[in-house]
Amino acid sequence: MRAVQINMDSKELFIGNDIKPTTRDDELLIKVHATALNRADILQKYGKYPVPPGASPILGLEMSGIIEEIGKNVTNWKIGDRVCGLLSGGGYAEYVSLPSQLAIPIPDGMTFEEAAAIPEVFLTAYLNVFELGRLKEKETVLIHAGASGVGTAAIQLAKEFGANSIVTAGTKEKLDACLQLGAKHAINYKNQNFQSEIDKITNGKGVDLILDFVGADYFHQNIQSLNTNGRLILIGTMSGSKINEFNLLPLLMKRISIIGSTLRSQTLDQKIYLTNQFTKHVLPFIASKKIKPVIDSIVSWNEVNEAHHRMEKNLNIGKIVLKID
Repeated sequence: MRAVQINMDSKELFIGNDIKPTTRDDELLIKVHATALNRADILQKYGKYPVPPGASPILGLEMSGIIEEIGKNVTNWKIGDRVCGLLSGGGYAEYVSLPSQLAIPIPDGMTFEEAAAIPEVFLTAYLNVFELGRLKEKETVLIHAGASGVGTAAIQLAKEFGANSIVTAGTKEKLDACLQLGAKHAINYKNQNFQSEIDKITNGKGVDLILDFVGADYFHQNIQSLNTNGRLILIGTMSGSKINEFNLLPLLMKRISIIGSTLRSQTLDQKIYLTNQFTKHVLPFIASKKIKPVIDSIVSWNEVNEAHHRMEKNLNIGKIVLKID
């Protein structure tokens, strides 16, 4: 089969040949029609995100396509079904094998490109905002990188479940997009101090939950922006991972919880549970178009380098989707 490969010297991507995956008894073999970029792909390309044991070294953490083979123990799917799903790797390829319990049915009327933009960001947002972050109705979540794929998913989920969101982003275009999706307030981190803005917006109370991709540079402000019993969910370290001169006292005084989270390293059982929760609680909103995947652009996988460059420059609003053609 064809798959995207990495030139380890130049870090340029190209389409080459790879071994077609086999189908185990509890797995599906899926002909991939589309996949989508994630920042983890960029990190993996540069050797900064190790592939988990047993996972495909091919880039790609999600896909959509059609089932071509089913394992002998699979009873809930049939050949020809349209599915999307979360992967540990392998999405930038013509074929991928997937545990049958991780497959998500594609709603009627939804394209493969739209479906490919769902699994990673919506499962990440649901896991961190609701399962780990315990966001409740009428609470407020601060979402950093609000115009990212995960950010746009989290905004919509918070709104649909009756919570409020405040976002940070770096351009007026991104801030406007977040507000249109349902964010209550939008802060431009390039010319506004988000801690000061949170203090004004909440009348000094602070927010209940923070979803953070940034890491070190935002850590102190994040702690100050949380209210009593606030939760900080750290899902990225784009600005670095080491913090200097950290004062533990606010954690004690405000009873703050800090949780680190990655989706790729979850066990299969954890991913199955999360997929089931998503299918039960979120997929109906997507099927009814109350919630939608936000797509920045759709390009052929022949343009994968250009797609990566767009993400590396932080130009995208929502997901960049690759058509496997």
